[in-house]
Amino acid sequence: MKIFCIGRNYALHAKELGNAIPESPVVFMKPVTALLKNNLPFFYPEFSEAIEYEAELVLKISKNGKHVQSKFAKDYYDEITVGIDFTARDLQSKLKEKGLPWELAKAFDQSAVLGEFVSFDQLKNKDEISFSLLKNGSIAQEGTSKDVLFTFDELICFISQYFTLQAGDLIYTGTPAGVAKVAIGEKYEGLLEGRKVFECEIK
Repeated sequence: MKIFCIGRNYALHAKELGNAIPESPVVFMKPVTALLKNNLPFFYPEFSEAIEYEAELVLKISKNGKHVQSKFAKDYYDEITVGIDFTARDLQSKLKEKGLPWELAKAFDQSAVLGEFVSFDQLKNKDEISFSLLKNGSIAQEGTSKDVLFTFDELICFISQYFTLQAGDLIYTGTPAGVAKVAIGEKYEGLLEGRKVFECEIK
Protein backbone atom coordinates (compact mmCIF):
# COMPACT_ATOMS: atom_id res chain seq x y z
CA MET A 1 0.00 0.00 0.00
CA LYS A 2 1.10 3.54 -0.82
CA ILE A 3 -0.23 6.66 0.88
CA PHE A 4 -0.20 9.73 -1.34
CA CYS A 5 -0.90 13.15 0.16
CA ILE A 6 -1.71 16.37 -1.64
CA GLY A 7 -0.49 19.66 -0.23
CA ARG A 8 -2.04 23.07 -0.87
CA ASN A 9 -5.08 21.73 -2.74
CA TYR A 10 -7.37 24.39 -1.23
CA ALA A 11 -6.50 27.99 -2.04
CA LEU A 12 -7.54 29.41 1.33
CA HIS A 13 -5.40 26.87 3.20
CA ALA A 14 -2.37 27.73 1.07
CA LYS A 15 -2.95 31.40 1.86
CA GLU A 16 -3.40 30.86 5.60
CA LEU A 17 0.08 29.30 5.73
CA GLY A 18 1.60 31.93 3.45
CA ASN A 19 2.22 29.48 0.61
CA ALA A 20 1.90 30.16 -3.11
CA ILE A 21 -1.03 28.66 -5.01
CA PRO A 22 0.45 25.65 -6.87
CA GLU A 23 0.22 25.27 -10.64
CA SER A 24 0.27 21.47 -10.37
CA PRO A 25 -0.45 19.05 -7.50
CA VAL A 26 2.01 19.05 -4.60
CA VAL A 27 2.55 15.37 -3.78
CA PHE A 28 4.25 13.78 -0.81
CA MET A 29 3.95 10.32 0.74
CA LYS A 30 3.54 8.65 4.10
CA PRO A 31 4.54 5.09 5.04
CA VAL A 32 2.02 2.48 6.14
CA THR A 33 3.22 2.95 9.73
CA ALA A 34 1.68 6.42 9.64
CA LEU A 35 -1.85 4.99 9.52
CA LEU A 36 -4.05 5.37 12.59
CA LYS A 37 -7.29 3.41 12.18
CA ASN A 38 -10.14 1.86 14.18
CA ASN A 39 -10.69 4.96 16.35
CA LEU A 40 -7.42 4.45 18.20
CA PRO A 41 -5.99 7.42 20.14
CA PHE A 42 -3.19 9.66 18.89
CA PHE A 43 -0.26 9.91 21.29
CA TYR A 44 1.36 13.34 21.17
CA PRO A 45 5.01 12.84 20.11
CA GLU A 46 7.90 14.24 22.12
CA PHE A 47 9.67 15.75 19.11
CA SER A 48 7.11 18.51 18.44
CA GLU A 49 5.36 21.28 20.33
CA ALA A 50 3.05 22.23 17.46
CA ILE A 51 1.10 19.26 16.10
CA GLU A 52 -1.72 20.55 13.90
CA TYR A 53 -4.73 18.76 12.44
CA GLU A 54 -5.54 18.84 8.73
CA ALA A 55 -8.87 17.17 7.94
CA GLU A 56 -9.05 15.69 4.45
CA LEU A 57 -11.18 13.62 2.10
CA VAL A 58 -9.38 10.33 1.45
CA LEU A 59 -9.81 8.22 -1.68
CA LYS A 60 -9.16 4.48 -1.85
CA ILE A 61 -7.78 3.24 -5.17
CA SER A 62 -9.89 0.35 -6.49
CA LYS A 63 -7.68 -1.09 -9.24
CA ASN A 64 -4.19 -0.94 -10.67
CA GLY A 65 -3.31 1.70 -13.23
CA LYS A 66 -0.49 3.64 -14.87
CA HIS A 67 -0.73 6.78 -17.05
CA VAL A 68 -4.48 6.91 -16.46
CA GLN A 69 -6.37 9.03 -19.00
CA SER A 70 -8.84 11.60 -17.68
CA LYS A 71 -11.86 9.90 -19.24
CA PHE A 72 -11.08 6.72 -17.28
CA ALA A 73 -10.00 8.30 -13.96
CA LYS A 74 -13.34 7.73 -12.21
CA ASP A 75 -12.91 3.99 -12.74
CA TYR A 76 -9.99 3.94 -10.30
CA TYR A 77 -11.80 4.88 -7.09
CA ASP A 78 -15.20 4.03 -5.64
CA GLU A 79 -14.82 4.62 -1.88
CA ILE A 80 -14.08 7.70 0.18
CA THR A 81 -13.69 8.70 3.81
CA VAL A 82 -12.34 11.49 6.01
CA GLY A 83 -8.92 11.42 7.62
CA ILE A 84 -6.46 13.68 9.39
CA ASP A 85 -2.99 14.55 8.17
CA PHE A 86 -1.29 15.38 11.46
CA THR A 87 1.56 17.82 10.87
CA ALA A 88 4.41 18.81 13.15
CA ARG A 89 4.24 22.44 12.03
CA ASP A 90 7.29 23.56 14.00
CA LEU A 91 9.44 20.89 12.35
CA GLN A 92 7.94 21.57 8.94
CA SER A 93 8.76 25.28 9.19
CA LYS A 94 12.40 24.52 10.01
CA LEU A 95 12.66 22.00 7.17
CA LYS A 96 11.10 24.39 4.66
CA GLU A 97 13.51 27.16 5.68
CA LYS A 98 16.41 24.86 4.80
CA GLY A 99 14.80 23.53 1.62
CA LEU A 100 14.65 20.03 3.07
CA PRO A 101 11.96 17.32 2.59
CA TRP A 102 8.93 17.26 4.88
CA GLU A 103 8.92 13.63 5.96
CA LEU A 104 9.94 14.24 9.58
CA ALA A 105 7.01 16.64 9.95
CA LYS A 106 4.44 14.72 7.92
CA ALA A 107 5.22 11.00 7.79
CA PHE A 108 5.84 10.07 11.41
CA ASP A 109 4.03 7.18 13.12
CA GLN A 110 0.25 7.67 13.58
CA SER A 111 0.24 10.86 11.49
CA ALA A 112 -2.51 9.63 9.13
CA VAL A 113 -5.88 9.13 10.81
CA LEU A 114 -8.16 7.08 8.57
CA GLY A 115 -11.93 6.80 8.88
CA GLU A 116 -14.42 4.17 7.77
CA PHE A 117 -14.81 4.09 3.99
CA VAL A 118 -18.12 4.87 2.30
CA SER A 119 -19.11 3.89 -1.23
CA PHE A 120 -19.60 6.77 -3.66
CA ASP A 121 -23.01 5.24 -4.39
CA GLN A 122 -24.08 6.20 -0.85
CA LEU A 123 -23.16 9.88 -1.21
CA LYS A 124 -25.83 12.55 -1.50
CA ASN A 125 -23.86 14.69 -3.95
CA LYS A 126 -20.79 13.19 -5.60
CA ASP A 127 -19.84 16.55 -7.14
CA GLU A 128 -19.93 18.47 -3.86
CA ILE A 129 -18.92 16.15 -1.02
CA SER A 130 -19.07 17.89 2.34
CA PHE A 131 -16.90 16.96 5.30
CA SER A 132 -16.04 18.37 8.69
CA LEU A 133 -13.90 17.86 11.76
CA LEU A 134 -15.34 18.26 15.23
CA LYS A 135 -13.19 19.14 18.24
CA ASN A 136 -14.87 18.26 21.54
CA GLY A 137 -18.23 18.31 19.75
CA SER A 138 -17.82 21.68 17.99
CA ILE A 139 -16.86 22.28 14.36
CA ALA A 140 -13.12 22.89 14.03
CA GLN A 141 -12.80 22.59 10.27
CA GLU A 142 -15.13 22.02 7.33
CA GLY A 143 -14.91 21.88 3.57
CA THR A 144 -16.33 20.54 0.34
CA SER A 145 -14.79 18.76 -2.63
CA LYS A 146 -15.97 21.49 -5.02
CA ASP A 147 -13.36 23.87 -3.59
CA VAL A 148 -10.27 21.83 -4.47
CA LEU A 149 -7.74 23.25 -6.90
CA PHE A 150 -7.19 19.81 -8.45
CA THR A 151 -10.13 17.41 -8.74
CA PHE A 152 -10.03 13.75 -7.80
CA ASP A 153 -9.78 12.80 -11.48
CA GLU A 154 -6.93 15.24 -12.05
CA LEU A 155 -5.06 13.81 -9.07
CA ILE A 156 -5.47 10.27 -10.41
CA CYS A 157 -4.09 11.30 -13.80
CA PHE A 158 -1.21 13.29 -12.33
CA ILE A 159 -0.05 10.76 -9.74
CA SER A 160 -0.28 7.85 -12.19
CA GLN A 161 2.21 9.58 -14.50
CA TYR A 162 4.89 8.98 -11.86
CA PHE A 163 3.67 6.05 -9.75
CA THR A 164 1.76 2.91 -10.59
CA LEU A 165 -1.52 3.04 -8.71
CA GLN A 166 -2.45 -0.21 -6.99
CA ALA A 167 -5.71 -1.37 -5.45
CA GLY A 168 -5.73 -0.30 -1.80
CA ASP A 169 -3.53 2.77 -2.24
CA LEU A 170 -4.81 5.90 -0.51
CA ILE A 171 -4.90 9.53 -1.60
CA TYR A 172 -5.29 12.23 1.06
CA THR A 173 -6.70 14.96 -1.17
CA GLY A 174 -5.77 18.10 0.77
CA THR A 175 -7.17 20.19 3.59
CA PRO A 176 -9.31 23.33 3.59
CA ALA A 177 -8.56 26.42 5.70
CA GLY A 178 -8.87 26.26 9.46
CA VAL A 179 -5.98 24.10 10.61
CA ALA A 180 -4.86 24.56 14.21
CA LYS A 181 -2.89 22.95 17.02
CA VAL A 182 -4.17 19.92 18.90
CA ALA A 183 -3.84 19.44 22.65
CA ILE A 184 -3.77 16.43 24.93
CA GLY A 185 -7.26 15.59 26.15
CA GLU A 186 -9.09 16.78 23.04
CA LYS A 187 -11.41 14.49 21.08
CA TYR A 188 -11.79 14.75 17.32
CA GLU A 189 -14.49 13.31 15.10
CA GLY A 190 -14.53 13.16 11.31
CA LEU A 191 -17.84 13.58 9.48
CA LEU A 192 -18.59 12.73 5.86
CA GLU A 193 -21.82 14.38 4.74
CA GLY A 194 -22.80 14.47 8.42
CA ARG A 195 -22.00 10.80 9.02
CA LYS A 196 -19.31 10.06 11.63
CA VAL A 197 -16.54 7.97 10.11
CA PHE A 198 -13.93 8.22 12.87
CA GLU A 199 -13.13 9.53 16.30
CA CYS A 200 -9.69 10.12 17.77
CA GLU A 201 -8.62 11.22 21.23
CA ILE A 202 -5.34 13.06 21.79
CA LYS A 203 -3.30 11.50 24.59
